[in-house]
Amino acid sequence: MNRREFLLLALCGAMTASHALRAQQKALPVVGYLGGASPGPFAPFVATFRQGLSEAGYDEGQNLAIEYRWAEGHYDRLPEMAADLVGRNVDVIATSGGPVPARAAKNATSTIPIVFVASDPVEQGLVTSLARPGGNLTGFAIMAREVWPKRLELLSELVPQAGLVGLLVNPGTTTNRQIQEVQDAASAKRLQLRILKAGTDTELENAFGSVVEQKVGGIVVGTDPFFNSRREQLVALAARHAVPAIYEWREFAAAGGLISYGSSLSGSYRQAGAYVGRILKGAKPADLPVQQPTTFELVVNLKTAKALGLTIPPWILARADEVIE
Repeated sequence: MNRREFLLLALCGAMTASHALRAQQKALPVVGYLGGASPGPFAPFVATFRQGLSEAGYDEGQNLAIEYRWAEGHYDRLPEMAADLVGRNVDVIATSGGPVPARAAKNATSTIPIVFVASDPVEQGLVTSLARPGGNLTGFAIMAREVWPKRLELLSELVPQAGLVGLLVNPGTTTNRQIQEVQDAASAKRLQLRILKAGTDTELENAFGSVVEQKVGGIVVGTDPFFNSRREQLVALAARHAVPAIYEWREFAAAGGLISYGSSLSGSYRQAGAYVGRILKGAKPADLPVQQPTTFELVVNLKTAKALGLTIPPWILARADEVIE
């Protein structure tokens, strides 16, 4: 073989390797992550989502790429963001922040698989049923609405002297059915319920300001991605106005909130990551039933209770899964 033939063979080999590399890069699966809130407060949940992916054999930056889109609470941006992910031909879309991002993704594509973490997926029209979701969506129902009355009950046990309690909701995402169920639970306990509405930072400030004026004895903070992204602000407002508040996720109690009761949101996102991994391996969303939480966490912050001058009843402490001192 002369020098010219050797160089020609080497060039052909390099070109073949280059084409193979590009083919591998093109074959790298891509997950679109559509979030309704902000990336900072949701970082712990993204981390557990990636943990679920890793347990399924997919690691971001190694054998998987993730395209992130964050609406930062501006839900009107979600349809455009969902359409962008569809235009990029991602392999799966994962949504976070409740039913609104999931609905935006559903409206954008009927073929790309979608995995959601959201409340009331059947009622919200995301799937036809939990056992047989049908179509291209599946995921995890966080059962937010079902635990609201239970949280009202826990709050009344913490502050039995309170005759008037508040329910903080985001008017843009909360359904009348959710509010009615808490109102029914309040009536059963002979409690007056005041509905506090907030969908912006200013409205949050105003809502807590009205608590003092109306002599509200405690607040049930509704489940909403906006509230979840404002954990520090909500906890600070409750402390500033010295009002006992109960939240759904343990992350609120860990941030200084008085008490929380609900399923593990981190656990739901980890399982969502595992579902995405199964779909990347060939599973169909229609064949993966929508999962519901089987355990609920009760977390109590004794330091906050002391600051509010509250004594936590022993039966609540005995039932607590975690006590923060």
